Amino acid sequence: MGAVASPSVRKLAADRGVDIDALAAGLGRETIGREDLPGGARATGPAAGWDVDHSRYGPIEVEPPSRPARVAAANLSAAQALISAVAHRDSADMTGIETARAGARSRDARISALAFHVAILARCLKEFPRLNSSLSPDGRSLILKRHFHIGIAVDAPRGLCVPVVRDANRKRVPDISEEIADIAARVRGRMDDAELEWEFRRIMSNG
Repeated sequence: MGAVASPSVRKLAADRGVDIDALAAGLGRETIGREDLPGGARATGPAAGWDVDHSRYGPIEVEPPSRPARVAAANLSAAQALISAVAHRDSADMTGIETARAGARSRDARISALAFHVAILARCLKEFPRLNSSLSPDGRSLILKRHFHIGIAVDAPRGLCVPVVRDANRKRVPDISEEIADIAARVRGRMDDAELEWEFRRIMSNG
């Protein structure tokens, strides 16, 4: 069976005169990506490998993104390229947390479930430091972060924004909850670019 590769990788291999099946056999691999080809990936910017004329496939409309959207796009592109991607789904007994939230409500205080998620994620990242790391730009070093900044994905009128709860490991759950409420209110108005930068892990809702 031949090597598994996307059409774009096969085209690039053909353009470079590379026998992709022989390359896979030589590497002892079943799949071949753009980075496996001699010369590696051609482009290096956020849109690397995505120089596509979309109008070839139907009508399009082009509009300039808002500044928050540009900041978010740059951060998300860098994260995708340099930070380890982890997707984990599990079940947990939330009875204790929901009891604590109900007790807070009885005292006219509100603590969001998301605040517990932020606090727990910060604790997990501290316990498993390699999940709190990123590659250096040259790919030769692993940078272990000793700070714990958690991004919160917020669907704002101007597009997706990812404001940051900084040093989440040092904050109490009620304080995190208040900060999240403040973030959610302000992100729908105007936030400084600095407040949208330098998170390491982010929490998003998959529905």
